[in-house]
Amino acid sequence: MPAEHDAWMARALATAARAGAAGEVPIGAVVVREGRLLGLGANAPIATVDPTAHAEVLALRAAARAAGNYRLPGAVLYVTVEPCAMCVGAALQARVATIVFGCRDPKGGAAGSIVDLTQDPRLNHRIDVVAGVAEEESRQLLQAFFAARR
Repeated sequence: MPAEHDAWMARALATAARAGAAGEVPIGAVVVREGRLLGLGANAPIATVDPTAHAEVLALRAAARAAGNYRLPGAVLYVTVEPCAMCVGAALQARVATIVFGCRDPKGGAAGSIVDLTQDPRLNHRIDVVAGVAEEESRQLLQAFFAARR
């Protein structure tokens, strides 16, 4: 499984780099089920003037269209940065099985950093989490983006 995680995370990182080149915070996401790409998304809230246009939400929307269903049981959401509460909420609604992410977000992460919505017993679904896949590459992408803007 780790080699598979690395390959899909590489795809998410390439998508994140495209977001960064477009002036968006470089976050990329990929949704996979049974080894098949269902959707990908690059952060785009600035370009779309849409606060919900996070990479994860865009990837989930594309995956739901490809699957023909808003529920994505068995799907894995790969994302370069720990998802925020909105994005974990969207993954919960989609019934995603697993979230695999690169680096933690200590200011907004909702998969363990400031809160863990993936395992909240009050919710009707749980999501397995694998943290730290391509962590250094994900962190460097963010750091380089913000360093260039300072």
